[in-house]
Amino acid sequence: MTKDVEVHQEQGEYSAKDYQDPPPSPLFDLDELRKWSLYRAIIAEFIATLLFLYITILTIIGYNSQTDTNKGGTECDGVGVLGIAWSFGGMIFILVYCTAGISGGHINPAVTFGLFVGRKISLIRAFLYIAAQSAGAICGAGLAKGFQKSYFDRYGGGANFVHSGYNKGTALGAEIIGTFVLVYTVFSATDPKRNARDSHVPVLAPLPIGFAVFMVHLATIPITGTGINPARSFGSAVIYNKDKIWDDHWIFWVGPLIGASVAAVYHQYILRAAAIKALGSFRSNN
Repeated sequence: MTKDVEVHQEQGEYSAKDYQDPPPSPLFDLDELRKWSLYRAIIAEFIATLLFLYITILTIIGYNSQTDTNKGGTECDGVGVLGIAWSFGGMIFILVYCTAGISGGHINPAVTFGLFVGRKISLIRAFLYIAAQSAGAICGAGLAKGFQKSYFDRYGGGANFVHSGYNKGTALGAEIIGTFVLVYTVFSATDPKRNARDSHVPVLAPLPIGFAVFMVHLATIPITGTGINPARSFGSAVIYNKDKIWDDHWIFWVGPLIGASVAAVYHQYILRAAAIKALGSFRSNN
């Protein structure tokens, strides 16, 4: 019995040393505005989103060109839906890996909003990140059009819209659930408690995040072309600029923001029981 108690004490000490739940971020942190690290992170988010849009839009345009029946193409030509999904998932894996140590590697306003809801970042940082991501997406889509203007205009510019055979309710549901999967994966992959507990398992956080993006694209490309990233949808819409795209555009903001919020609440307040812990701490202090 004494040995068991000693083992439990040692395990408790080990856990206490290896894991400490970070405190919630303040809603407004004006001190951030005086730090170069914030502006470096904003630049990283801008460049990462630019590169993300550039590569993925060119992949979509290239596939549509290769399968164009007017040019002798067939459905079996090009990278296919699987290749497009890999393009999105692979780029997220690469860019999150490159920028995680600088900005957290959000590259997506829905991820940023979810982390804000989960009290991981301040409102100021969230707002500046979303602005940088949106600007980067516009520049990335513009760069893609600049290199392949005729193909960009002819093949839809990689813009998101509700595809034929689906209604807006179905599209909204697809965006909510798809973004929930992504943001839930982000919270799980970056959970400090999980990292401390499973430190013997060398899982790279960008890998499951990239796979989540890949899997969601496989499921929802036929429905909306897959948004789950308001900046990606916004950048393509601004540069392509057609009425049909703008008519459906609200879906690609409302859906992802709802999905991100639900994922944040589910992970932080149900799985991690943050509210119960806070209540328990309050009672013990009293």
